Amino acid sequence: MDLTEKQIDSELIYNGGFLEIRKDRVLLPDGSTSSREYLVHPGAVVMIAQLDNGNLVMERQYRYPPRQEFIELPAGKIDKGEDILVTAQRELLEETGYVASEWVHLTSAYPCIGYSDERLEYFIARGLTYRGRKLDDGEFLEVFELSVSEAIEWIRLGKITDGKTIVGLFWLEKYLTDWK
Repeated sequence: MDLTEKQIDSELIYNGGFLEIRKDRVLLPDGSTSSREYLVHPGAVVMIAQLDNGNLVMERQYRYPPRQEFIELPAGKIDKGEDILVTAQRELLEETGYVASEWVHLTSAYPCIGYSDERLEYFIARGLTYRGRKLDDGEFLEVFELSVSEAIEWIRLGKITDGKTIVGLFWLEKYLTDWK
């Protein structure tokens, strides 16, 4: 059975520069039509940066939409046409001040498939050397170390609730236990 929905037309509802909101009319598999409203996102990288002592480089950051602070893995948006590894290297340095000599691409994931085309690319970064942070204007965050076991425990305790971070930490746990 072909479940593909075919775009009939598309309307730009909002363009904020970083994000777009679109409303498409689609042809459904049964021949009827419907509409789909969704967010167009450039995609992002998520870095699981592991220090030589085994600890992870984590961030504490205030996020405006839910109006609270979150504990997160470092992450950042992919610039148009930019290679995902280059994005990961740039974002790790900007946010944490670290450069890495070893990079492993873990996976790609789509966090919000019902209303966004956002794609996340996950990397493990090792062989870290501190070079100094270069935060973007208007970006404020605290960088700190956390052990892998404590990070997993913080998920269980509800201290880490950010979806991209939970996915990244579970992928790391699997990578460290089953694939090494």
